[in-house]
Amino acid sequence: MKKIILVFTFLLILVGCSLSNSPTSKVEDLLTKYQTLDKDIEEDIDSVIDEEVLTTTQKNRYRKLIEKQYRNLSYEIKDERYEGDTATITTQIEVTDYKKEINKISSEYLKKDDYTVAEYNDAKLDALEKAKDKVIYTIDFEVGKDKNGNWNLIGLDNQTIKKILGMY
Repeated sequence: MKKIILVFTFLLILVGCSLSNSPTSKVEDLLTKYQTLDKDIEEDIDSVIDEEVLTTTQKNRYRKLIEKQYRNLSYEIKDERYEGDTATITTQIEVTDYKKEINKISSEYLKKDDYTVAEYNDAKLDALEKAKDKVIYTIDFEVGKDKNGNWNLIGLDNQTIKKILGMY
């Protein structure tokens, strides 16, 4: 009985280790980092917020919106395609459609000529906080194998980042 448990444990470790070094697992790891607001993701959120011209209160509201978006992100791996030492992992993600809300507010404010940047930003944040519609995006993640046989994400382009944020 102990031998069976030992063999089972060894196989579980062996399979677990090999599964964590697959292209699909690398994509899943990345999307889980978003969902759990990993330290690296938190730093990315800081970068996004720092690029915006917002008051301190608006920055806090925007941070909460981004964090909510990432925590509520859902995904499904749809396909894996291999070509030598590269792989393309086709994934569908579902996020809140923030772009739709931004477009509505922008078109409303295009008709106005008497408002401040702070008022406009508050209106955008109000709309994003009320957003409920979801959108599904398809993303092809590129993954490459290094000289040690480890799979790594090749990088995220701006379009992919916008999709994850619901702003594409």
